[in-house]
Amino acid sequence: MRLLWTGLALAAVVLFCLGPVLWILSTSLKSPGLVDDRPPSLLPDLDAGSYRVALEGRGFLRSMGNSLLVAGATTVLTVLMASLAAYPLARMAGRWRGPVLGLVLAASMFPQVSIAGAVYRMLMGMGLLNTHPGLVLPYTGLMLPLAIWMLTGFFGRLPRELEEAAVVDGCGPWTTVWRVFAPVAAPAVFTTAILVFIYAWNEFFFALLVMTDPAMQTVPVAIAKFPGQYRVPWGELSAAAVVAILPLVAMVLLLQRRIVSGLTTGATKG
Repeated sequence: MRLLWTGLALAAVVLFCLGPVLWILSTSLKSPGLVDDRPPSLLPDLDAGSYRVALEGRGFLRSMGNSLLVAGATTVLTVLMASLAAYPLARMAGRWRGPVLGLVLAASMFPQVSIAGAVYRMLMGMGLLNTHPGLVLPYTGLMLPLAIWMLTGFFGRLPRELEEAAVVDGCGPWTTVWRVFAPVAAPAVFTTAILVFIYAWNEFFFALLVMTDPAMQTVPVAIAKFPGQYRVPWGELSAAAVVAILPLVAMVLLLQRRIVSGLTTGATKG
């Protein structure tokens, strides 16, 4: 009986969490007439018209490509730079590591709106407005402190004996990092990369500020521009939202083992 109640409670929690997603999925598969019904219908009539309009009529696939390119480049650049900074920080003497990490994390505490003007003028001076690098650079700067903080914590819990054994075997510093340390730290790096990718995929403020050309806009900006002055196309909005979350869902499902492994890195010894 206790097991039954536990199962029912878990099912209720899952349904509560998935309820909005299921509703959006249902709305995306309704015909325009069914979307506007009052009271709303719970079941769709499996009309794919909203997907056709969103993907073809509004050029949403182009925005998906922009987001994939920006988020992917941001993830690679951020994780690479954060790994190179986190490794020496993790091996730094304890009394200095805390203050240095505090300074690194303090750089991410400024609200985006407070630095928007300076970032915009810098990008305009470099001719990077309405370009992919014009978003990759701010995103990297915003996510780098958090990525360094996370990876330093992960790397600091890995045993030093691995590196000491590699040095005894005659490995140099770079060989030790890439051949010994990197494979062990891979789960933590994957976890950080996923968080960076999700942030870059969902970021709206700088994407709206930098990408004024409709051909360069990313997914959040494209979805925000769907509503008109007198009408909100709920079917098309829902279809675009479903398509937008598919890459994130697929990535998490494919890498879920690495995510769990990364979250528990260093939690046990032996």
